[in-house]
Amino acid sequence: VFPSLAQAQASVANEVYQELGQPSVFLFCPTEYCSSLCSPSPSQSCYLQTIGQELLPGIGVIWTGPKVVSQELSALLLEEVEAVLRRRPVIWDNLYANDYDCRRVFLGPYMGRAPGLMSKLHGLLLNPNCELQANFIPIHTLGTWFRSELGSCAHPDRAGMEAAAALGDGQSAQDGSYNPQEALELALRDWVAEINQQALEPGR
Repeated sequence: VFPSLAQAQASVANEVYQELGQPSVFLFCPTEYCSSLCSPSPSQSCYLQTIGQELLPGIGVIWTGPKVVSQELSALLLEEVEAVLRRRPVIWDNLYANDYDCRRVFLGPYMGRAPGLMSKLHGLLLNPNCELQANFIPIHTLGTWFRSELGSCAHPDRAGMEAAAALGDGQSAQDGSYNPQEALELALRDWVAEINQQALEPGR
């Protein structure tokens, strides 16, 4: 019926989207959802080009970055993905995911995401550790990063200066930029306070 997998997927997604009344949030995960799955690259992928052309503009497209689990996300890559998909991507961030190896738990701060990324995104989803309590630091530091990004959006000149810094090595949090180490220390203080509060509850 369809000349390609991409056209088939886009047709089905469009029909479901319309049948549901075009909801404000409707996400589509492409078969090629990161750079390493694209052939030969995101911008030259016939599959992604078709998805970008055929998928209705109100449908969000999920992207994980250079790899399934991406250590870094750059504005340059997101601009390439936006151009081929004809929309800003929704990042499905697998930085902390451990469902593929439950022997590992990731407790470090949210990092490796270039300053000023929010303007390149339609949204961001964090795929956490499978262990609920182990996600305090990931979610807390993501919140700190998000607040710093909001500040950068309010002061675009600052975002430009921060973009020159190395990934994960922002300036002091006092000037509104994101510093992973300071975010980690803040999260640890709040986590210890939370643990102490729970220890005081009856039955603990």
